[in-house]
Amino acid sequence: MRKKAVVIGGGTGTFVVLQALKQSGAFDLTAIVSMADNGGSTGQLRDELGVLPPGDLRQALVALADDSPSLRDLFTYRFEEGSLKGHAVGNILLAGLEKLKGSMDEAVLEAADILKIDGRVLPVANDPITLYAEAVDGTVITGEHAIEEFVWSDQAALERLWVEPPVTVHPLAGKAIREADLIVVGPGSLFTSLIPCLLVDGVVQALEQSKAELVYVCNLMSEKGQTTSWFVQDYAALIQHYLGKRHLNAVVYNTAQASMGLLERYRKEMERMPVRRDSKRPKLPYRLVGAKLLAGNGVRSTSDPLAAQRTLIRHDKRKLGRVLVALAHLKDVERWL
Repeated sequence: MRKKAVVIGGGTGTFVVLQALKQSGAFDLTAIVSMADNGGSTGQLRDELGVLPPGDLRQALVALADDSPSLRDLFTYRFEEGSLKGHAVGNILLAGLEKLKGSMDEAVLEAADILKIDGRVLPVANDPITLYAEAVDGTVITGEHAIEEFVWSDQAALERLWVEPPVTVHPLAGKAIREADLIVVGPGSLFTSLIPCLLVDGVVQALEQSKAELVYVCNLMSEKGQTTSWFVQDYAALIQHYLGKRHLNAVVYNTAQASMGLLERYRKEMERMPVRRDSKRPKLPYRLVGAKLLAGNGVRSTSDPLAAQRTLIRHDKRKLGRVLVALAHLKDVERWL
């Protein structure tokens, strides 16, 4: 009998975790994705059509799709010219289906049927999220895209995040969290993909009611200006802060090193560094699980040019899947490392 796994987040990180768990064949999967995105194709469709942001939903659907590369490539294809330049076909399709069917729930179900997905994809809320951030100097930034682009620094470090107006968790998302055996948060942008999900009313409460193994998968690389000099424990601490009374059970991080050439390229072109564990930190209330989780150097997405810009260094789906399966079954995870 397969266990129930829930993946919370958005973007490329959630895509990788969903594929890792799908390949394991050990779980009934539910993806719960952020509704905070307001940039690019997603932001334009959200603003002009009044639809829920489709981008993260599209990525989760493609991650769980069957082995038909033509359909997956169609959903991720972005127009390169004309008035549709920058738009992903899947985003337009989901927006059109929401208008046609009257709700994003129905749109996602229709798209799931087209892609023959193995699992379920849910928005974290039935309302779009407007995200706000305040820096320690009092600067307030409005919207996921502006927060992503803001030049964070020691002088303008993050003070707090919140959503306004408040939104409530999708009923099926709350139910999936409460009934899960494994819940995976991340990897992904802390400020704009992961924490926005935890700020939705009812998500943390559902996590508190869940008996699932709660696992955070840490990013491989730092985020420019946001987490440049952070260690694994710093990422986990921020997640834990927004979880409140619900404690993380395990934090998974990478111990392998990419090639020096690729790391230098990340440093020069993107101002990003590998995320490492701080060996000098005292013992923590969660289990730190380090493993060699890198895919081959220089991995790129060929079907989505925007994703390709962000994901030269990626998690290896099979390696990550083995670690998560071991954690879900509470086995001796060290034998998989």
